Amino acid sequence: MAESTSKTQQISLGKGLNLGLRRALEDDPKVLLMGEDIGKLGGVFRVTDGLQKDFGDSRVIDTPLAESGIVGTAVGLALSGYRPVVEIQFDGFVYPAFDQIVTQVAKMRARALGTVSMPIVIRIPFGGGIGAVEHHSESPEGYFAMTAGLRVVAASNPVDAYWMIQQAIASDDPVVFFEPKRRYWDKAELDPAATPYPLYASRVVREGTDATLVAYGPMVKTCLEAAAAAAEEGRSLEVIDLRTLSPLDLEPVYASVRKTGRLITVHEASVFMGMGAEVAAKVTEKCFYSLEAPVLRVGAPHTPYPPSRVEEEFLPDLDRVLDAVDRAFAF
Repeated sequence: MAESTSKTQQISLGKGLNLGLRRALEDDPKVLLMGEDIGKLGGVFRVTDGLQKDFGDSRVIDTPLAESGIVGTAVGLALSGYRPVVEIQFDGFVYPAFDQIVTQVAKMRARALGTVSMPIVIRIPFGGGIGAVEHHSESPEGYFAMTAGLRVVAASNPVDAYWMIQQAIASDDPVVFFEPKRRYWDKAELDPAATPYPLYASRVVREGTDATLVAYGPMVKTCLEAAAAAAEEGRSLEVIDLRTLSPLDLEPVYASVRKTGRLITVHEASVFMGMGAEVAAKVTEKCFYSLEAPVLRVGAPHTPYPPSRVEEEFLPDLDRVLDAVDRAFAF
């Protein structure tokens, strides 16, 4: 029997995804889940735990270890009226499927002049912070955000994870859905009867007056911790969770910068050509006369992800965010 989602409950981000996938499977018989070890095992992060038992192996499908084949099959299923949800086991494993995603998934609807839809969701656990081996801690979101035809979103908390995965599955456009793997165990209170926030909209998650921090995925929590620490020193930082990377919803960011006069973007990906660069460019265009200091970016250096024993030196943390805030006030 399907697990009830009718009352408020404390859930982790991973559990929010599980409940959201379950609800999507219940609501639409055309929804299928596909991926490596997602069935009996329930996925390496147990996000799909129990779903194959309840919905059967024709709807929760264990696939071969072949990402290109998985996504290619999903394209055929989407063209046949299904809504496949593909799990890429780790971020670094998506590259064999890159050709399928950017040449077929992203372009099929435009190529057909809108006569066909491509309702595919590609779930990708991303980012570091879990002590993983090589190719298991990548931040590839920039590749997909710059690819026209793809929608790209990143959930940062359990409640968003629950609602956003359902909204992504309901979309007729393909959605690349990034899940911050180091936040899978973070918890929050979920009310399944609440009205969900729109999928392609950023959100102010902490109000402030002195500077604006913009982040998404795993770095939202880091920025909230930085804002709490800054408050003890008398600085009021506003924190915005982008949530959507393509399309970018920057109106809340513009409004915040016009109020605070300072902006710091934060993400795990390399600063070079990262999402923060696009945000910085847009804010400079739209809010130039409101800026009291240059837009600053916090992220990883432009090097391959290091061995896990030194990843904490590589990843942005609270101190690096606060250092950027200090530099913003030095101008």
